Amino acid sequence: MPTIKVIDKTGKEVKELSLSEKVFGIEPHTQAMYDALKMQMASLRQGNADTKERSEVRGGGKKPYRQKGTGRARRGHSRSPIMVGGGTVFGPTPRSYTYHINKKVSALAIRSFLSEKVLDSELAVMDKIEFAEVKTKDFVKMMEDCSFLQKTLFLVSEDDNWANAYTSGRNIPNVKMLPVKEINPIDLANADTVVLTEAAVKNLEEVYA
Repeated sequence: MPTIKVIDKTGKEVKELSLSEKVFGIEPHTQAMYDALKMQMASLRQGNADTKERSEVRGGGKKPYRQKGTGRARRGHSRSPIMVGGGTVFGPTPRSYTYHINKKVSALAIRSFLSEKVLDSELAVMDKIEFAEVKTKDFVKMMEDCSFLQKTLFLVSEDDNWANAYTSGRNIPNVKMLPVKEINPIDLANADTVVLTEAAVKNLEEVYA
């Protein structure tokens, strides 16, 4: 069972916490991680590329020239796909790229990302993230004291008092704060450091163990 140091806002160690082997100590499943990332990225595609078929192109209607006697191929419409200015054949039309993978695979991917962060020493646990007032300067100081200097993802529980912390840190580049229920593969993969509160660890172990 992996253990991790729990720190406060000043970066001082306050205790050690045992993490669930089922959530934070598995061997990362790379295929599940890939499938979950691919699914989420596909879901983010707008899918609004559009081309006009021959029935949608402006113009046409009149037969361009007579059927016989010109020596040219017969034409019934000037907006045929093989004519300049004609419609497009089998071009893209607005569509949704969204699809879903098995829920167990999705859960395995989340556990794999969290376990990988533990293996790479890129996961930290704080006792809580609470601020008496909204102050970006205080949030920046907390990050410096705790050595969270690169892309950092904070995961908090609904039980945490994190409203002021969220507002204080939302304008800081490369900082993101999410409730545990919004955990997702893209944010986990992009973060250099994942920071959990104790309550968030408990929530994750309840859901994914």
